[in-house]
Amino acid sequence: MSSPLYPWQEGAWLQLQQLRPRMPHAILFHGAAGIGKADFIEGFAKALLCEDVRADGHACAACASCGWFSQHNHPDYRRVRPEALEDEIDGDGDEAEGGKKSAKSSKTPSKDIKIEQIRALADFMNISTHRQGLRVVVLYPAEALNTPASNALLKTLEEPPPGTVFLLASNSLDRLLPTILSRCRKFTLPMPSHEQALAWLKTQGLADADSWLREQGGAPLAALAQAETGGGREETEALLQLLAHPSVEAALKTAEKLQKAPLALLVACLQRWLYDVFSYKLAGNIRYYPRHKRELEALAGRIHLGRLMAALKGVNDRRAIAEHPLSPKLFIEDMLLDYVACCA
Repeated sequence: MSSPLYPWQEGAWLQLQQLRPRMPHAILFHGAAGIGKADFIEGFAKALLCEDVRADGHACAACASCGWFSQHNHPDYRRVRPEALEDEIDGDGDEAEGGKKSAKSSKTPSKDIKIEQIRALADFMNISTHRQGLRVVVLYPAEALNTPASNALLKTLEEPPPGTVFLLASNSLDRLLPTILSRCRKFTLPMPSHEQALAWLKTQGLADADSWLREQGGAPLAALAQAETGGGREETEALLQLLAHPSVEAALKTAEKLQKAPLALLVACLQRWLYDVFSYKLAGNIRYYPRHKRELEALAGRIHLGRLMAALKGVNDRRAIAEHPLSPKLFIEDMLLDYVACCA
């Protein structure tokens, strides 16, 4: 029987099986966005609930429990994630910028995990399990917990109900409460090698897989999601042209052209570009945009390191407010003019 895992997760799965004899009450799986953490922990949840687990630790896919799980109605399983992810097709709960949404409501779905969702677990955890086995709660991405929800979850983790296992996934441990971190067993899910990720993308029939993969920092599911939806390709190319050939006039024209583009996409693109300039300047390496090697090399040769560091800090700060700018056009203009000044 074939493995339900992505090829790069086989080693992590074998390591995880060593925890099963003395299962922690909470495991926090962490790693880069776009590598399949959500699929991994949901596969593990299914295996924990399975009544006839295979020798390799995977669920049998044939018992009653596996049937309920596959139909999303297992009585001893709950999944907690932001409302915005419920209508999206994604493999990580984190790279859903390119996911598909249904038009159920005109109200913008929340990107937070709210306290009501954590409180709703109370009844679930206080009744007997349906099959006298474990009770499993999957929660991702953990950094989506807002402050009240984080505090409510912390109380549960401090006094975990018997027979209950929490499986959490996070892209950014530094965005979680230290007290939550201290009450979870941390488990790293590694990035696939470039070769592994590229081979998998080719099996998915993705054209120009290498470029998509590099631009997503080596995360294959993020690359596939971006490619399948166009991923703002036109907007990204327009921005890259400006970044490769910076000028004040071009910055203003580009800001005008891109004012309706997703700001988070533009900020992420600039962030990757600056990282490539920094990496080439210090080590001669390019991670995200090797097709622009000539321009990156020229920029790295003339930008002062102090200015480059300030530009990196500035774009990091902008990422935090990209979702709620007062004026998208002014936001983009300010960001690109700062970049042009850095390159002067």
